[in-house]
Amino acid sequence: MTHKKINLRKNFSAQFKEQALARVKKDGISKAAKDLGISESALYGWRKKLDQTGIPFEDQMIQLAELSRMKREIARLTDENAFLKKAAAYFAKEPK
Repeated sequence: MTHKKINLRKNFSAQFKEQALARVKKDGISKAAKDLGISESALYGWRKKLDQTGIPFEDQMIQLAELSRMKREIARLTDENAFLKKAAAYFAKEPK
């Protein structure tokens, strides 16, 4: 019998995090965590991240997606550049 590892970590949307932090400002961490059914440490972490960056979670998600897209584009262009260098070296050696 195989055992599956269960991921207890939940992924919350940026919108949920924003609303949860708004509730924290209104009701406090303990009450908001209890009412939302999430840990206080999650709320503390989200608040800390927002305070450090000053960027709303939705904008952070957009920036991360753009960063990911740019990294893929850089990798593709790096591969193309390496191929073109090899092709140029091959044709430079070819007798005329």
